[in-house]
Order: sequence, then structure tokens, then C-alpha cells
Amino acid sequence: MSKKNYYVVTRPQGGWAVKKEGSERASAVTSTQKESIEIAKDLAKKSHGEVTIQGKDHKFREKNSYGNDPKNIKG
Repeated sequence: MSKKNYYVVTRPQGGWAVKKEGSERASAVTSTQKESIEIAKDLAKKSHGEVTIQGKDHKFREKNSYGNDPKNIKG
């Protein structure tokens, strides 16, 4: 399975969307940011990808990796 990255972004019509990197259509649309974050996390965990979260000010405020993180090497 290839790594897929997801973004939690505000919608011009209101609410929040989960968008897969490179896709124009939303994977999910929700009324709250919290709901979109949970959906994005679940999708990213399944594909060992990343979630990038946009704040209400439209600036990206957080990024989380799920899966093969080179900074988390146990030896």
C-alpha cells in the first residue's frame, strides 16, 4: 500500500473537509474540525501517511505522521 497524505482544511461554504493529497474532491466533509481530524487520522494510519491540519486562520498549524517515521527509530 502506498503512503497517502491527508489535509484537514476549512471549506468556503462552512465546515471542514478531509482532502487526500493530489485530489480535488474531499474524502469527507464534516461540520467540525475535530470530526475531520479523526477521519483524517484513521485514513492516514491505514496508509502510513501524514495528516496536516489547517487552523481557522487558514494557516497550517500541525502535522502528524502515522507509520514509518524515520525520527522514531528504536535500536
